[in-house]
Amino acid sequence: MDLGLLYSGGKDSSLAALLLSAFYDVTLVTARFGITDDWRHAERAAEGTAFDFRPLELDRAVAEAAVERMLEDGYPRNGIQQVHVHALERLAGEEFNAVADGTRRDDRVPSVSRARAQSLEDRHGVDYVAPLSGFGRGAVDGLVEENLTVEVGPSESIERADYEAELRALLAERAGAEAVADVFPDHEQTSVTGFRSR
Repeated sequence: MDLGLLYSGGKDSSLAALLLSAFYDVTLVTARFGITDDWRHAERAAEGTAFDFRPLELDRAVAEAAVERMLEDGYPRNGIQQVHVHALERLAGEEFNAVADGTRRDDRVPSVSRARAQSLEDRHGVDYVAPLSGFGRGAVDGLVEENLTVEVGPSESIERADYEAELRALLAERAGAEAVADVFPDHEQTSVTGFRSR
């Protein structure tokens, strides 16, 4: 069965690809708004794997609405959730039998509720799979250490192709660099540089 996996080039989505590959023909799909070329990082990360890769165009109006929400809230959580739901909806509308993401059990955002997963499946005739939903951060980190090579650093210095990079760029364009620092907390990101088991 063909499965489209939302792929950022980070450790969670990369580990999800490895776990799913035992059961599905996995295609790594990077969602993009066309605001920056940051999605190319995921393409480079995918080159070292046996997986097919492709970008998926998202509606820029969704990014703009998410940035407005972030400015109103003063934090990114709800805006990122809006974008993730939109990306899953778009992915479910493609030719895949199943769609997946790298959300973990302990993720605050993005997350997919049971009701949203069921709705996605019913409306699009696909299976929604969250292979890391039973794994906490410690378990994921252990599996990543065994199977992937990663680079770790502050969000602004790590090349990634997740929603955050384009949302940060749009937020800076809309409200200035200070707004980015105000809305997004300092945190570390990972970028996959290789697959040890591939």
